[in-house]
Amino acid sequence: MTLMKRIAVTFGLGALTALAQEPGGPPPGGPPPGHRHPPSPLMMVLDTNRDGELDAAEIANASAALRTLDKNGDGKLSGEELRPPPPPGATNHPNFGPPPGHRPPPGPLRAALDTNKDGELDADEIANASASLLTLDVNGDGKLSREELRPKFPPPGGPAGALGPGEHGEAPPPEHPAEPPPGPAGDQ
Repeated sequence: MTLMKRIAVTFGLGALTALAQEPGGPPPGGPPPGHRHPPSPLMMVLDTNRDGELDAAEIANASAALRTLDKNGDGKLSGEELRPPPPPGATNHPNFGPPPGHRPPPGPLRAALDTNKDGELDADEIANASASLLTLDVNGDGKLSREELRPKFPPPGGPAGALGPGEHGEAPPPEHPAEPPPGPAGDQ
């Protein structure tokens, strides 16, 4: 095939791909047109300098910051207090939020803070917030980068939470145990 034919085929396929796309707009289940997902209340109170990362001072102040979300003063943060408000005008939109009876998986911040996995942050979890947040600090630098705060998704084709050996940096078990290295010639 000549170079010109290859170029023509490439552009043709690109044009067909563009034409095959749905008209603009969010994918099903996304926010209503013109709206973004509201920011997480956790990130809003923890990331005081709004840089999208949590530095050492923000992590150290986590317990006090979290207490500002306790709207009813009961000393804990309910699921409602942790949930972002719906975007303006989206409260009755069918695509806002999960289907009834389904709870979305928690993001990394909430998963790290909610150590007993009950969907709320109790007084002990709030008090231990700094230590819990540091469990997300993969590189040990004392702060949480955007990458460390990004949700981790299971690999394609595998069910959530069913990661096997060899995935995400874990070495798979050897099929056959390694034979011991041969010793010096005189060791027999």
